[in-house]
Amino acid sequence: MANELRRLYTLLTAVAVSAATVQAYAFPDCANGPLKDNTVCDVTKDPITRATALISLWTDEELLNNTVNASPGVPRLGLPAYNWWSEALHGVASSPGVTFAPSGPFSYATSFPEPILMSAAFDDALIQAVASVIGNEGRAFNNAGRAGLDFWTPNINPFKDPRWGRGQETPGEDPFHLSQYVYNLIIGLQGGLDPKPYFKVVADCKHFAAYDMENWEGNVRYSFNAIVSQQDLSEYYLPPFQSCVRDAKVGSVMCSYNAVNGVPSCANTFLLQDILRDYWGFTNDRWVTSDCDAVENIYSPHNYTDDPAQAAADALLAGTDIDCGTFSSTYLPDALQRGLINVTDLRRAATRQYASLVRLGYFDPAEAQPYRQLGWSDVNTPNAQQLAYTAAVEGIVLLKNDGVLPLSNRVRKLALIGPWANATTLMQGNYEGIAPYLISPLLAAQQAGFEVEYAEGTGVTTQNDTSGFPAAIAAAKSADAIIFAGGLDDTVEREELDRLNLTWPGNQLELVAELERVGKPLIVAQFGGGQLDDTALKNSRAVNAIVWGGYPGQSGGTALFDILTGKVAPAGRLPTTQYPAIYVDQVPMTDMSLRPSATNPGRTYKWYTGTPIYEFGFGLHYTTFSFSWAAAGASADATNSTDFGGPPVTYSIADLVSRGRKSASFLDLAPLDTFSVRVTNTGKVTSDYVALLFVSGSFGPAPHPNKQLVSYTRVHGLAPKSNAIAELPVTLGAIARADDSGAKWIYPGTYTIALDTDAALQHTFTLTGDAEKIATWPSDTS
Repeated sequence: MANELRRLYTLLTAVAVSAATVQAYAFPDCANGPLKDNTVCDVTKDPITRATALISLWTDEELLNNTVNASPGVPRLGLPAYNWWSEALHGVASSPGVTFAPSGPFSYATSFPEPILMSAAFDDALIQAVASVIGNEGRAFNNAGRAGLDFWTPNINPFKDPRWGRGQETPGEDPFHLSQYVYNLIIGLQGGLDPKPYFKVVADCKHFAAYDMENWEGNVRYSFNAIVSQQDLSEYYLPPFQSCVRDAKVGSVMCSYNAVNGVPSCANTFLLQDILRDYWGFTNDRWVTSDCDAVENIYSPHNYTDDPAQAAADALLAGTDIDCGTFSSTYLPDALQRGLINVTDLRRAATRQYASLVRLGYFDPAEAQPYRQLGWSDVNTPNAQQLAYTAAVEGIVLLKNDGVLPLSNRVRKLALIGPWANATTLMQGNYEGIAPYLISPLLAAQQAGFEVEYAEGTGVTTQNDTSGFPAAIAAAKSADAIIFAGGLDDTVEREELDRLNLTWPGNQLELVAELERVGKPLIVAQFGGGQLDDTALKNSRAVNAIVWGGYPGQSGGTALFDILTGKVAPAGRLPTTQYPAIYVDQVPMTDMSLRPSATNPGRTYKWYTGTPIYEFGFGLHYTTFSFSWAAAGASADATNSTDFGGPPVTYSIADLVSRGRKSASFLDLAPLDTFSVRVTNTGKVTSDYVALLFVSGSFGPAPHPNKQLVSYTRVHGLAPKSNAIAELPVTLGAIARADDSGAKWIYPGTYTIALDTDAALQHTFTLTGDAEKIATWPSDTS
């Protein structure tokens, strides 16, 4: 469904306001209602038994009516209507299932940064804490009848192509990073690892699978057929979903608009049955929803079937349990009458949905459930406000600095210029809710005590209008320093809108060039989800510093100015590659392959054969660090450290696999080793440090990646002259390579691990013995 239609739907449903919303999220009465003697109300029984008992009472018509996201329920059984579609990408968000009050309680929710910026913090504990708050607020909204219990988040498609309009919703381009991010996010949202007795909320990992294009040069997501090798599916596109489903035990999954290798995702048995349920163990108390109108898209424009009833049947039989839309409830009656499906198929889908609601405590006494006690006092708490700020300030990345930052105490008057200089709702990005407050860069500068001359100067996409330039130049001339805040916005990148280039839009760089000629210290604050080619800014001596701030959420302005003034030292790292503008001419968005070829320079830092402007993982600091290998469990007190000869230089593959079979539930999660690094702050500024560990080598099938991320952690608050130990566990899965069939192997050979993008610390070791398969991969027989 088009994003514009979604917004219209939200506005129209909001007009109907509270009473209807509260009724939609009423709970069944298991004490006095029609279901009181049904097993669904028996708290001693398991969720599937309880749901099966409920669904056995439904008529065929009731089964068919409840195949869609706006479920009417079964009034004769006291089963309320329920909307399965609520959103909470980076805070409870406006959506058909969520209604914000016009004022007072539940008129807003905490607005965290977009995932692309939160992920730049490389701080898994932070992500889990943020997700826990979002889950709490989602539950509080549900208890007030203003949201569902199921939130269709997160978006974990890797941000492979820099033109993708929805990259801002993702944690970036690296599948290992995404896998760790989503694991922690799901644990936080749902209230633990497959929690019992109750989920806090049910999350939804989307969009399954190989979805990363909206509308590029006439190729639209609704009809796009992604041709993807099993090797790339296994190694790149699906690891985040494996982490979400198999490891974090997410409660639901969304199938995507596109087809994969000729079969629409929502009718794709290989994806929804062979991989999702059979291989990853997605159990029958969990469900699959289509993206909105994706079931209809099977019929048109995919043209996968000759008639709509067959399309609806194909989706249901493949494993799509809920149709976001009305296509299934319209055409499944015909499919049932024609024998394309049977009642058992309908009951299976409904049972999955209601077993999930059982796990959410939907049928159980409120007084026995802590989550049912959450209310307005649990929304936008002081802790939530602090987390929203921390997520922004930890994610901001310093790309260039000639020493102008942090700003000198002598800088008292600022010229704040650009289309982002007074940004408010713009800081939220897409899939946003109503924020309690929005601290713009302008307001933050004033709160920091600066005298500020503000001039917008130009818009994000303004082309031929320079009428705002003179005011901007005048402001710059009167100031001690200039900050230009610009970049991208949702007129350039969003759902249904991909970019055609990587250059700065409009005449923003023309204005920056004019500001350069003023001759004052000039800092460029670049915002937006996708990266821009910063070559001109990077190479200009008149541009003294560049920071990237994504979409920073409700406290974005404060986070920016705390970085610029040195109240907090920057330590974020780019979660994507910043490519040169020519990249868009070298590979079409429709090419799903990762590895370099005659028509593809390679995708992501792992395979790109060109020279990036700024590479994945890049980020500067206000201080300096030194590094050395440390023994496992070493003290952070350097004065008590003993000589350490370094990590092992050889590992036996057979021994690693043998130990792994005993210690891990899956071999890819078994340990290779934990590499300990002593990080010493050799400068003068207290700072965090993100330790990124990469591996490279010529092991496994050619071509070989440039390097791949295998571990990371964030060291917090390292004071000058002090040190800390960064523990970097590496699993067998992290160093494995996929063969052509998608199976994962550990290969013998020479491996080099390197700390950080500049390989500040390296170690080489050898894996000996025969190659071992550590993970099989299902066969696609479709």
